[in-house]
Amino acid sequence: MRKSKPTPPRVLFAVDDYGNATLTLNRPEVHNAFDPEMVDALSTALQQIAHDSAIRAVVIAGAGPSFCAGADIAHMRASAHHSKAQNQKAAQASAEMFHQLFSLNKPTIAAVHGAVRGGGCGLVAACDIAVTTRTATFRFSEVNIGIIPAMISPYILAAIGERHARRWMLTGEAFDAAEAWRMGLVHDLVEADDLAGRVGLLLGELYTSGPHAMHAVKQLITQHAHRPIDAVSVKTTASLIAEIRATAEGQEGLGAFLEKRKPVWTLAPQKAAESKTKTKTKTKSKTKANTKSATPHAPKKSKVTRRGH
Repeated sequence: MRKSKPTPPRVLFAVDDYGNATLTLNRPEVHNAFDPEMVDALSTALQQIAHDSAIRAVVIAGAGPSFCAGADIAHMRASAHHSKAQNQKAAQASAEMFHQLFSLNKPTIAAVHGAVRGGGCGLVAACDIAVTTRTATFRFSEVNIGIIPAMISPYILAAIGERHARRWMLTGEAFDAAEAWRMGLVHDLVEADDLAGRVGLLLGELYTSGPHAMHAVKQLITQHAHRPIDAVSVKTTASLIAEIRATAEGQEGLGAFLEKRKPVWTLAPQKAAESKTKTKTKTKSKTKANTKSATPHAPKKSKVTRRGH
């Protein structure tokens, strides 16, 4: 008997030396349409990333000619033979995966190319930043097959607004990358050969930002995007800045600015670890000597390597 070939992983998970994770949807033969196995693989990877402090940012990409064709049609058709409880469980898993991506405690970038359909548009909208090639095409195609874009709708509405959503969700028409940019679904348009380079530049910019501060910014935007500017928001935001600037990361960033040096999180991982070790040693010695300044100092002559720079 011939041995059956092992099934390729639904999602490829790689992390570079600077803590940038790339999750690549890996069903190119069906344009990366996601089935329950892919949803589970994405959820597992996102959960792992959320608990790994060494990971600084996440890129979502697609293998083959397309980014993502949305949900697997064959699986959805087979769901007609499943029980209501089974269908609810599968839908809940997908909905939770989108929310995991949206609320992840790291910045996320969608690196988009080729066809982007249905749930693929949802992945784009759930990411913090989206970069697309000029030749990519988008479509909320659910209505064309008699269903609705229910699980992705919160993220699509947040990205493009109600008016544009009515136009494109009701007709199910395809639209190009320029239209996706005009509506706000994506941020940057690039030539196909420049996609990786542009994503690399963005990762380099994210590397200059405090990891905890970026998470706090994501929470801030979610909490205040649609609430009134009133006494409650004034008090809440004042409390937020008062709290975060007193944190270790906040003090490191402020100290680095005043001392005209780079904050420790911008150093290459090995240098950062060395700097933290030296900082602890210096802090102990300064405390013993009752010196006034306890601000950690990075080595004066340290090369900062940023991905994409």
